[in-house]
Amino acid sequence: MWNRSYEYQLVPTMDTDEYRQKHKQFAKFPWEDAMGMTVTSGSVTLQKDAQNLIGISIGGGAPLCPCLYVVQIFDNTPAAKDGTLAAGDEIVGVSSQSVKGRTKVEVARLIQSIKSEVTINYNKLHADPKQGKSLDIVLKKTKHRFVETMSSNTADALGLSRAILCNDGLVKKLEELERTAGMYWGMIQQTKKLLRAFFDLSQSHKAFGEVFAAIGVREPQPAASEAFSQFGEAHRNMEKFAIRMLKTVKPMISDLNTFLLKAVPDTRLTIKKYLDAKFEYLSYCLKVKEMDDEEYSYAALQEPLYRVETGNYEYRLILRCRQDARSRFARMRSDVLVKMELLDQKHVQDIVFQLQRFVSAMAKYHNDCHGVMKDAVVFPIEVDLSRGTFTYDTGEQFNDGEDEDDEEEEVNSDPKQQQQQQNFGDLISTE
Repeated sequence: MWNRSYEYQLVPTMDTDEYRQKHKQFAKFPWEDAMGMTVTSGSVTLQKDAQNLIGISIGGGAPLCPCLYVVQIFDNTPAAKDGTLAAGDEIVGVSSQSVKGRTKVEVARLIQSIKSEVTINYNKLHADPKQGKSLDIVLKKTKHRFVETMSSNTADALGLSRAILCNDGLVKKLEELERTAGMYWGMIQQTKKLLRAFFDLSQSHKAFGEVFAAIGVREPQPAASEAFSQFGEAHRNMEKFAIRMLKTVKPMISDLNTFLLKAVPDTRLTIKKYLDAKFEYLSYCLKVKEMDDEEYSYAALQEPLYRVETGNYEYRLILRCRQDARSRFARMRSDVLVKMELLDQKHVQDIVFQLQRFVSAMAKYHNDCHGVMKDAVVFPIEVDLSRGTFTYDTGEQFNDGEDEDDEEEEVNSDPKQQQQQQNFGDLISTE
């Protein structure tokens, strides 16, 4: 057992006016707990709209709270357009009439009774938004992220509520964007394979052209020499047509890569920031609802709630944070909608343009090849074998397949093939 003696002292009571005289730095009531936040006084005159409204909702007031404050500023209203008042600001007077000790219903009727324009005297709340971003808000953000990935039935089965904003069409847009990115990636891979095939075909044309040109040069008979040379030149031209087609289609890979590696990731990052702003806004909405429920519970039990009786500064801070989070959410949503619309337009126009470019290049290549082969009608070629003076040497352009296994390493290390690989890489490189 611990034996301790305690001494108790009575706390001296003090009259309110006497307290204010000794503590003149307190501009508020002595029972207000500002939680380190400060206020500055001011006034604003607002012109009412056609519905006789200024666009604010009011909370607090008698008999529970010593302060009347702005709960929300509605969009596209005189208060929102003016921008002076913000959620959490205290209302101390309406058109030179003090509202201390009045209920929020009485103040709302007072504002409605004034026609044309109304002057609001206020105490501007200066609060650090970081002070309102507590661990509770962080956990609520995590909950909303978790719930949004669920179906409604799963969330209901687990007893988790889904906010209306969880059913967000922009998230579906993100899924469509991912599918579009997959399609672009497939197009890039197929285009590269196709270009590789055409490059190999062009090298075959080049090899044929060199063989027939060599035969034409070595052929002693003029007619046969001219025929072989003409046929070889046709194949050389076909190789040139193929290279020209590759250079025409090459920018297609670069443009598709720009969409895939720049436009899509940038939009994905914007959507990620938008979702973060949305979840933060939802978290503050949920926090406000919980604090409202707490107030209603204490009021129903007729029990005092400390934060309400001391000016409800904690609640007003959350209101301010909710307003700031909503502004960020609305701004990010607007940016995402614009980017998604522009990206959809670019996607449709880009696909049409790329396919037109590809089809046009292929059509020109085949037409050119058909034209040059149509002009090179040299068959049959009459060759008098008895007049041959030497054996044709084609420089071993073609391999009959013999000793293929024995010469595999030599083929792989052939400088000519390595140069061809380098040439193809230069053709399709997108940097």
